[in-house]
Amino acid sequence: MSFVFFGATLLALTPLISLLFYLISRGWSRFDLLAFTQLPPAPNASGGGFANALWGTIGMVTLASSLSIPIGVLGAVYGTEFGQKWAKSVVLAANVLYSVPSILIGVFVYGLIVLPTTTVTQGRYSFSAVAGGVALGIVMLPLVFRTTVESLKQIEGEIRWGALAVGANASQVVLGVVIPAALPSIGTGILLGIARIAGETAPLIFTALFNQYWARNLWDRTASLAVLIYEFSRSPFSNQQQLAWTTALILCLLVTIGVILAKVCSRWQLR
Repeated sequence: MSFVFFGATLLALTPLISLLFYLISRGWSRFDLLAFTQLPPAPNASGGGFANALWGTIGMVTLASSLSIPIGVLGAVYGTEFGQKWAKSVVLAANVLYSVPSILIGVFVYGLIVLPTTTVTQGRYSFSAVAGGVALGIVMLPLVFRTTVESLKQIEGEIRWGALAVGANASQVVLGVVIPAALPSIGTGILLGIARIAGETAPLIFTALFNQYWARNLWDRTASLAVLIYEFSRSPFSNQQQLAWTTALILCLLVTIGVILAKVCSRWQLR
């Protein structure tokens, strides 16, 4: 029976293994220092890289995390520990937001930020890292909220009662006992959220778009790894197609590292 389970597991993993093998075989040829330090190449040009897209992704993910993590964690703490009357409604809203396609979130932020700022710039579409970070933050927010809620629910009631028995008030119990105990699980959810938004393409097409060069500021068009893959994979030029494969390999590695770190955090919490 164990042989059957092993065979079924191997069969289920075959598409993933095949995809990774194909991605490595196609993207390894441009896996060099130049790819990490140079700008995207022109058609049929030698060299080039994805330096601006890498830093653009890091910047927008950082901005998204700075928006979604405080709101998601604090909202989950309030709904779970203080606002039980509203907890079910807030969780329902988070679940609905989680199920919204990311492209619709990109369209929403396009109307919320890009179009209004376009009127300020006298008709020049103001795609920007700020708009991209906000869109990614909205995508990440329900995942952070839901994982924080589940993490807080795992803390046994006896721990809260013990803290109250020694004279701590409700705020001290939450800040000094409950949140530190749930922190590994919360960190796991945050890392999974970062891994998810790092590969998002659709929201960024409507918000940050793409830039062949370095962005001048946060309100300028900003390149990202996911959009670079989308743009260069459609290119008829072989050098840009090859760079798209290498970028896909790098993005896959970054997401894998995020998932591994989340797994390490979850194991730490179990110990």
